[in-house]
Amino acid sequence: MTAVTDGINEAGEGRHADAAEGDGGSWDDGFIARRAGEKGAPGDLDGLEPAPGDADAHTPIGGSYGGRLRVRLDALGELVGLSRTRLEGAEGPEGSILAEAGRVLDEASARQRLSSRHTVVAIAGATGSGKSTLFNALAEVPISETGLRRPTTSAPIACTWSDGAAGLLDRLAIPGRLRRRPLAGGDGDEELHGLVLVDLPDHDSAVVRHRDQVDRVLALVDAVIWVVDPEKYADAALHERYLRPLAGHAEVTFVVLNQIDRLPGEAADQVLDDLRRLLDDDGMALGEHGEPGATVLALSALTGQGVGELRELLGRFVQERNAAARRLSADVDAAARRMRSAYVAEGRPGLGERSREQFADRLAWAVGAVAAGETAEREWRRNAGRACGTPWLRLWRWYESRRTPGGGTPQAAVVVEEELTARQRVEQAVRTVAEEASAGLPAPWAHAVREAAVRGAEGLPEALDELAVTAGTPGGRPPRPAWWPAAVLAQASMTLLQIFGALWLVGQIVGVLEPGLLPPVLVMLAGIIGGPFVEWACGAAARGAARRYGQDAERRLREAAAACGRAKVLDPVSAELMRYREVRERYVIVSGARG
Repeated sequence: MTAVTDGINEAGEGRHADAAEGDGGSWDDGFIARRAGEKGAPGDLDGLEPAPGDADAHTPIGGSYGGRLRVRLDALGELVGLSRTRLEGAEGPEGSILAEAGRVLDEASARQRLSSRHTVVAIAGATGSGKSTLFNALAEVPISETGLRRPTTSAPIACTWSDGAAGLLDRLAIPGRLRRRPLAGGDGDEELHGLVLVDLPDHDSAVVRHRDQVDRVLALVDAVIWVVDPEKYADAALHERYLRPLAGHAEVTFVVLNQIDRLPGEAADQVLDDLRRLLDDDGMALGEHGEPGATVLALSALTGQGVGELRELLGRFVQERNAAARRLSADVDAAARRMRSAYVAEGRPGLGERSREQFADRLAWAVGAVAAGETAEREWRRNAGRACGTPWLRLWRWYESRRTPGGGTPQAAVVVEEELTARQRVEQAVRTVAEEASAGLPAPWAHAVREAAVRGAEGLPEALDELAVTAGTPGGRPPRPAWWPAAVLAQASMTLLQIFGALWLVGQIVGVLEPGLLPPVLVMLAGIIGGPFVEWACGAAARGAARRYGQDAERRLREAAAACGRAKVLDPVSAELMRYREVRERYVIVSGARG
């Protein structure tokens, strides 16, 4: 009931001003149990004697929560701790989520330290519904004032059927002078042993302070009996402000149609059926046919008709001694419903392999990995040409390079657009991967993922620029394959054949050697034709090796860019996604899901 109406929440804010000093709480995570606010609230029943023993100090006798509820509360505490840096200060409904969860944990810790042998039940209703009359009928003694003057009840009044409830009443801020016993000097009915019944002011009172008291107490009690009458049972204020928002607390809710003595014939059954219909429209489950839900019955507090049935139902309810746990479980359910928008994603968000590969491709394109590979391939083929080309062709190329200004060996460079690294492409790659990673996430976590990507992208262009210079530029000469010495030897042989043939021919011309034109010419032609053939064969053989060398250079730069992007962007984004998955697992436990 804590987290469902603005009135209840606003009334509960004041309780955070004071922190409970005692130990014994189960959640040591910064949430301190709230104490009740001011004691000694003014009332109009000063003439009644206080209940004996209420002035004594209360000894905590509460037990620890067990089973599924304890697991859910622990998960809620962990959820708050993991989410604090992401949700605190957030705008919109997410901003109040942690405060709501904190209130639930506070109330769980505070209620746990108090008596588990008592069940606190509030009687609430509108003006003239007869709740004070019902309160007196259950106590079998006139405790709460009744009459025609409105409002009759101006402050909560408590009736306890056993000792040990002082701490609970202190938490409700009910002063000792407004604490009563059902019978003078006794504990009343044995079946109601452990019951703490609280009569509240009118929830529709014209006095704002009375309405605030109703909201404050309703946020703290274990169960509530709503008393309606045949005239105002369909009142919109009751259904919209209380019953509809508190529909999840049906198991700790009683709805009593009072004053049926005023209805003739079968009118009481008709009104009761219409009341059940309205509750069903409010989303409140009805406890019929053995199903858990709200208890709905009709009675007349004035004549006593049906009061005995209510006393019997209350007796069984109190003796089960699990109302506090059921109420708290409903509070956790309500908090989980409010938290859903901050923890439940649409689809399956995250970074898949496809997104990672596309991010690496974008960085590789921006850093110029393809251009670096092509440059390395050209350099390898150029070196092959130098090693395996004919000396006359190399001499000609050297002459051309000397004759042409600046015609030296070109230096390998990686140029993408106007810079080594295209900054805009890097930024676009980061934005794209951030959007893909945050798609479908709840707003706070999507924002955290995008922020992690932006922070990681700081300095990424400069780091890629440095990689383009170091990893993208081949260092020294490319490695030579094993066949290069044989190719060089073959080219040298072709050159020697040309020289030998030329000298043979010159010797015949000057008469030093015997004439015979054909042999020296054939030797020269073999050298002249064999030299270019060897160069062409080496070029063909070098083409595949040069391509592999260029691909290796491209791969090295691509891997270096991908590693840099992974360390600066993908790892922080993955860390945020992992954090979200952790809180999502906690939320699944908090929401009560088992799968």
